[in-house]
Amino acid sequence: MKLFICKKSLLIIAAVIIAAGATIGICAGAASVSAHTDGKTVVIDAGHGGIDAGVYGVVSSVKESDVNLCIAKYLRGYFADAGFNTVMTRTNQSGLYGVSSKGFKMRDMKKRKEIIEKSGADMVISVHQNFCPIPSRRGGQVFFDKDSDCGKQLASNIQMSLNNMKECVKTNSPLVGDYYMLKCTKSPSVIVECGFLSNAYDEALLISEEYQKKLAYAIFKGAVAYYS
Repeated sequence: MKLFICKKSLLIIAAVIIAAGATIGICAGAASVSAHTDGKTVVIDAGHGGIDAGVYGVVSSVKESDVNLCIAKYLRGYFADAGFNTVMTRTNQSGLYGVSSKGFKMRDMKKRKEIIEKSGADMVISVHQNFCPIPSRRGGQVFFDKDSDCGKQLASNIQMSLNNMKECVKTNSPLVGDYYMLKCTKSPSVIVECGFLSNAYDEALLISEEYQKKLAYAIFKGAVAYYS
């Protein structure tokens, strides 16, 4: 298990993020974060892609894969502006499986793992959207691997940041998840289910560019707080 400790400089990062976000807005806040990040690498994984669309919006029929990619790109921008090395597993609407034949899903997942390993990731954030047969379910939910204390702490910080958004209608706690993306690295890794595309209110927010930026900033702020 990797541990990353640089308290003095990273506490400065967290303090500046909080102050800047509160006083001069999301974009300016991200840009003004101290660059004392010690070359840390964050892998941002936009879930699904290509023929694997994920789930669909209940009203707009928007593809989860497209929403994931939009949020992931904004998230990359915030990390890059703060001085982190950033790697995205995919940067367009295509999947990572190569030929769309039998077994494409596992090939896709293994390619993501390969990218994470080659990057020397210090942190992995996988962006997804949720779906539930109960249409009233709403809100962001963060998952971590049960065997990763670092992953649990990262998930807790990001979940807290999501819960603090003014659009949050229900306070959630981070949950254990039995997912490939959480087990394919020893680095702190989380899956962020940003909201429910099965809920019309969440869907309306999630397809909004303004909300996508706010959501990405909340994830970023929670992730940076992990280092403090």
